[in-house]
Amino acid sequence: MAQHPPNNRPHDFTGGLSRREAGDFTTDRRVLLLVGMSIIVGTAGAFAAWCLVSLIALVTNVIWFGEIGIQPASLAAVPRSLWVVLVPPLGGLVIGLMARFGSEKIRGHGIPEAIEAILIGGSRMSPKVAVLKPLSSAISIGTGGPFGAEGPIIMTGGAIGSLFAQFFHMSAAERKTLLVAGAAAGMTAIFGSPIAAVMLAVELLLFEWKPRSFIPVAVAACVSICWRPLLFGVGPLFPTHFQVALPWWGIFACATMGIISGLQSGLLTTLLYRIEDLFEALPIQWMWWPALGGLVIGLGGLIEPRAMGVGYDIIDGLLNNRLLAPAVMSILLMKTIIWLFALSSGTSGGVLAPLLIFGGALGWLVGLVMPGDDPGFWALLGMAAMMGGTMRAPLTGTFFAMEITGDVSTLVPLLAATVVAYAVTVLLLRRSILTEKIARRGQHITREYGVDPFELSRAREIMISDVDTLPVAMTVGEACDFFASQQKTHRIYPVVDATGRLAGVVSRADALLWQGNPDLASQTLAENATDDSVPVGHPDDTVAFIADLMLSTGDGRIPIVDPTSGKLCGLIARKDLLRLRSSYRSAELDRRPYLTAGSKSKSR
Repeated sequence: MAQHPPNNRPHDFTGGLSRREAGDFTTDRRVLLLVGMSIIVGTAGAFAAWCLVSLIALVTNVIWFGEIGIQPASLAAVPRSLWVVLVPPLGGLVIGLMARFGSEKIRGHGIPEAIEAILIGGSRMSPKVAVLKPLSSAISIGTGGPFGAEGPIIMTGGAIGSLFAQFFHMSAAERKTLLVAGAAAGMTAIFGSPIAAVMLAVELLLFEWKPRSFIPVAVAACVSICWRPLLFGVGPLFPTHFQVALPWWGIFACATMGIISGLQSGLLTTLLYRIEDLFEALPIQWMWWPALGGLVIGLGGLIEPRAMGVGYDIIDGLLNNRLLAPAVMSILLMKTIIWLFALSSGTSGGVLAPLLIFGGALGWLVGLVMPGDDPGFWALLGMAAMMGGTMRAPLTGTFFAMEITGDVSTLVPLLAATVVAYAVTVLLLRRSILTEKIARRGQHITREYGVDPFELSRAREIMISDVDTLPVAMTVGEACDFFASQQKTHRIYPVVDATGRLAGVVSRADALLWQGNPDLASQTLAENATDDSVPVGHPDDTVAFIADLMLSTGDGRIPIVDPTSGKLCGLIARKDLLRLRSSYRSAELDRRPYLTAGSKSKSR
């Protein structure tokens, strides 16, 4: 029931969320504010990573060696004793109590929890998580847990970014950007891998590809890498340079390594959740599960102490061929067993370092029969493929392996192995190790990006041009009779003057109100259908803009008018939007050949 001035829009019905004029990006100058804030978040994330690594080292040194210090220590030197069996269950008990009476969100390896906060929680994380997650992870890893620090620091860095954003007037999308910026900064600081951290953000956490989020996250990673020499030292984490001369068919060997790693990834993911189902079936409260997982860690550590802890020394040994085959097999078998049971028990710890060891150990063993005479090279491919396939992040796995070694020459073999592993796991498993946990909590997540078809189409392409209208000269009484006499009427009718200009709209609800007021019966629609707040579109508006008008105003039919003359050009209803979506779905499913043997003769 409105009239729209042809050359001016008096109201922003979408609250500034939609664009009338289409451009490459939706990003505006507010991204500069996010960049400035990401500098602070990146710095905080880097120092949080240092605090977490130092805390892990402190717990490790105190528990296992009776020393107070923050120098990293390997558990390979821990003597086999009853203490090895007792410590991990005690650590698990402490973590269970922290989760039970502190925050249940500290359970697990951190990345699924970060994803849940982004997609479900409006990117709001609590201060309690920011404190308890690194503390619980330090206790878990320090007491022998076979985990890495990357999952906890992603959760911790994300909590820092989220908490910082919550002090300001920011949208959920902007909070998400700073949450992910903190996560990327933490990962960059620990591994010295800014490109991989940004790719992890894109492939796993942001669920979008927009300058609005990409630029601040990249800035945070760059800020973090600048702080790294002060906090962790310079250079790659595992400096290695491979000089492997592969034969002409070497790329196929790399792809074979990807297939092997993809199968290994699928097996580990399946076993992990099968064992988690066993814990779910236990007749005891989940608070006690980490202690049971700790018991498995202790028994495994009694057999192979090197299987406990983060295991960066093992990764270095695999890449530089400092381990013998029996040791590699023992570490692979025992660390796999204790990791599966420990992570399934709901304790706190990351998955990245264990995945590198699993993939690297199997890759090293496969490399004994591969060309190039360097098992360490195949260990690196196994690490990247295992990470990319398991986390469904092939670009992250590729760049991560290159950055932690500093060897750019491995880029193409890494890409081949990682993409093939990614393909294998995508075809084998419906969900990844990260999203399966979220799905079990009742939330479905899609990991595919695509361009919104509404942004690609214009209103003129889907509008109905032959529109049923009512004249401005029609009286209110005639309009009431019209709605009452018609068996099938539209809910809303545009009202136009003699030249076709839109004067307003009339709905069935209006007619019902007018029926109760006989004094209006002789008045014309021109007198009663004049309101400057009617939402209208233009033929060149994107369909996304029209859809946002519908959402913002609650109107299911939007008149389309010429922006110069104000004449009615057409109408778009909700069903037209659904029809457009259906056409794009058909583009995915409709398979037909257009060039056939008889196509030449048919075209004549």
